[in-house]
Order: sequence, then C-alpha cells, then structure tokens
Amino acid sequence: MAKESKPRAGKKDTGTKAAKAKKDPNAPKRPLSAYMFFSSANRTTVKAENPEASFGDLGKLLGAKWKEMDDDEKKPFVKQANDDKARYETEKEAYDSKPKPKAAKKADSDEEEDDKADVDGSDDE
Repeated sequence: MAKESKPRAGKKDTGTKAAKAKKDPNAPKRPLSAYMFFSSANRTTVKAENPEASFGDLGKLLGAKWKEMDDDEKKPFVKQANDDKARYETEKEAYDSKPKPKAAKKADSDEEEDDKADVDGSDDE
C-alpha cells in the first residue's frame, strides 16, 4: 500500500498549477544560438541521408555533426548568432522604451485619486 502524501508545512495545496503569465505577442523574439542556425541549415540534408530517422534521432545526428566541427567551420553560424543577438538587443531596447498600457492605467488612476482628494477638500490650502 502506498502512503498518502501529506501537504508539506508552509505550502498550500491548491490542486492546480499556477497560471503562467501570458507572453506579449509584440515582444521581440529571442536570438537563436549558433547551433540552431547550423541545425536549421543542415536538417534537410541529414533527413535526406537518414529518411527513417525520427525527430529525436535527427537532433542526435545534428548534435554529433556539430561536435565534430572545428571552430573555423562554425564561424559562419557564430556570426549569424552574433548578428541575431544584436538584432534582439536593439529590438528589446526599443520594446522596453515604449510605455506599457498597464503602467499608463495605473498612473491615470493615481492622478484620478489625487483629483478626488482635491475635490473632497482634503487639502490644507
């Protein structure tokens, strides 16, 4: 017989996982690694050489090829990754500098509360 699990002290058992925060569809896409550029460039040729290989097997084959490559062979993919990282950083900076809608709502509600305080006559003037 298996023991019944007891809830641990200090932890609440809600029975469900916590909801993830939804991602902003306007947020910039994260940069790809050099290996991912290599993988996307070579997946079709590896698949043609090994038509019976499953998705996981293709990943293993591509990983083995990547490990066998020396730094000179990896250079074009590393350059692509660096360019993609620079693209992401500029897009992220531009994205972060935009005002957020929620922040604007909060600022508006704070101003409204200040206005209500003025109307109520709670100022000492």
